Amino acid sequence: MPQGPALRLVTLREAQVEAESGPTSEQPMKRAQDAQEEEKEAKASKKKPPYLTVLPKAMLRFTRATKRKKAKLSALKKAPGKQSAGSAGDRCGLGCLVIPFCQRFNSIQWFMAFYCVLLVCQGIVFGLIDLSNNDFEQHHILTTTEKLALTLSYDISSCLVAVFIAYYGGSGNRIKWIAFSSFLVGFGSLLLAFPYFGVKSYESEVKTEDICSTTKILDPCLRSKSSFQAKYVTFFALGQIVQGMAGMPLYILGITFLDDNVYTHSSGIYLGIADAAAILGYALGYAIGAPQLESSQNSTSQAENVLSPAADVQQGKNWWPDFLFVSLLAWSTLIPFLCFPYNIAGTAKIRARKQKEFYMFDSNLKYWKFGPSIKELFGAVWMLLKTPVFMYQALSKASESLIIIGATEFLPIYLENQFILTPAMAASLTGLILIPGGALGQLLGGIIVCQLEMSCKALMRFIIASCTVSIVFLGILIFVHCDPVRFAGINENYNGTGQLGNLTAPCNDRCRCSTSLYASVCGRDMVEYFSPCFAGCTSSKTIDNQKKYYNCSCIKEGLTTADAHGDFIDAVLGKCDMYCYTLPLFFAFIFSAIVFSGFCGVPITLIIFRTIPEQLHSLAIGITYVIIRIFGTIPGPLLFKKTGETSCTFWDISKCGHMGRCWVYNKTKMAFILLGICSLFKICTICFTTIGFYKYSHFIKEKRGILQDIPWKPTKTKRKKRTRF
Repeated sequence: MPQGPALRLVTLREAQVEAESGPTSEQPMKRAQDAQEEEKEAKASKKKPPYLTVLPKAMLRFTRATKRKKAKLSALKKAPGKQSAGSAGDRCGLGCLVIPFCQRFNSIQWFMAFYCVLLVCQGIVFGLIDLSNNDFEQHHILTTTEKLALTLSYDISSCLVAVFIAYYGGSGNRIKWIAFSSFLVGFGSLLLAFPYFGVKSYESEVKTEDICSTTKILDPCLRSKSSFQAKYVTFFALGQIVQGMAGMPLYILGITFLDDNVYTHSSGIYLGIADAAAILGYALGYAIGAPQLESSQNSTSQAENVLSPAADVQQGKNWWPDFLFVSLLAWSTLIPFLCFPYNIAGTAKIRARKQKEFYMFDSNLKYWKFGPSIKELFGAVWMLLKTPVFMYQALSKASESLIIIGATEFLPIYLENQFILTPAMAASLTGLILIPGGALGQLLGGIIVCQLEMSCKALMRFIIASCTVSIVFLGILIFVHCDPVRFAGINENYNGTGQLGNLTAPCNDRCRCSTSLYASVCGRDMVEYFSPCFAGCTSSKTIDNQKKYYNCSCIKEGLTTADAHGDFIDAVLGKCDMYCYTLPLFFAFIFSAIVFSGFCGVPITLIIFRTIPEQLHSLAIGITYVIIRIFGTIPGPLLFKKTGETSCTFWDISKCGHMGRCWVYNKTKMAFILLGICSLFKICTICFTTIGFYKYSHFIKEKRGILQDIPWKPTKTKRKKRTRF
């Protein structure tokens, strides 16, 4: 009879264990199996003495219960982000308020959609800033400090906060950081729109005919600092500082969140879409802002007067609706981001699976622990800086950023001067055709590496191959250009009466012409003149919406054509037609070069993710952005601007000593400079990637007994195929 109490104690103990472990779907089946085993043991125990069956039976049941409890705990440990269905931790809502309607948007795909909208918003802001700054600098005399404030405020602010946001934001709620970023993008856009609010219309008090006259009134020193100029510089600097702080959570925490919540080989597609959205936003900014540009008088301007700087402000007052639209669009993503939970539904399983995958990194990085102190932050930074594979990939990112800066800063000027386009047309073509090539390259690069499931070595080889193809296309572009135009005073000497490099000659010396007014005309001798004044023209007519000039003392050759009144036309407003039809061919090759150049963006980021532990991903991307700022975006604009100015053949230098814009470029030299610099930085990317490849291979050989470059997909059949890379 001692079996009863013993069995009852075991049953109570088993019930207690089951209550602690919680109900599971497997318990009824296990209970049925236990009941069958107990019946078999009971039948066998009838043949044995009680003292031989009671204790073993109790120990057996206790062991089974303990195993079930351990299995449950181990399953919870393997999926730390997993919560029970219906818990508030993985449901959409504002704080404690769970909204049932929002649950249909609780997926990584919808997060990606809102994230791309925010990326497009900030891209549009960047495009508008570049166009607005270029237009502003052409009509105002800025000090060196003001130019640096407009050029570098975004890069410096983002560089200062990148590491701190990456370190502390990476260990917190990253979606809430992105929501804060959407607020800052909208607020910064409002700051950029503020200088244009309330701008009054002004009329020019100084009017000057653009023809030869002995009584010309033109004061080149009228361009003084205005209240609009001070307000513009102040608010544009503040707006870019806010945009710099907004961009770091967006680009650092956003891409690491995407990589953590999608499968390993799907990460490339998501990162490619994100990079493409940012570039497309920049292209849209160019397309939206291009109509706002004042048509430069070096091509088809119909203006007869020189306007004062106050009148130039009137041309730029329509920028504010564009910035206001971007602000509202960015704020439309604020509430959706606030509603997303800490863990998006369905991603806990992905994270648990990724923790089982093999990653290649140094053991010192693997066991690094995060801490809130600044000392631990700098310790983690120093640990990453001593990782050679990561550093070379970061430098590759910096060299690629220089190429993007060169294309966006110098390409519109190149198109305008090389193919005789208006500034608005050059900006529109750059934004609508060329810059989207970079977005297409980023997207295709992510898709290719995703479909081929490349290892780290294969990714590096892919970067080297795509850079080589891009250099080939850039080399071909050197031969696609137009012949230089014959320009009086630049490469033509007024039929032997003037000197090269001097626009003034005996035929126009009495006209008192000014270089502050650039309105090129084409004479009947097929020579281009800086303005009708420098051509010695004394009268003009407007026929069929085209300005025509007569009695030009500097034009002696060429066929004469009479107008409807019998007067002989000597020149027409605009550049001479050089019969150059290579623009479509240029677009074909430059578009291909930009697409292949964009292939490198996503693979470099994936290499960083695969060589750095998950807990250091955000910090690694933050350090990468600091390196991009220091070696790329901060010196890049100044580098391209200074090197591009070396191809200038005539500057607008007023009598007050102020240097304005460059009016005339050497087209051949400009082509060699632009394409040569882009090719040079592509070679730098190849060199950095090659060194990183050999460092990675050497590290594998050192750890061959423990580590090996195995594939990312856990199937054995594809592991053998992957070892060939």
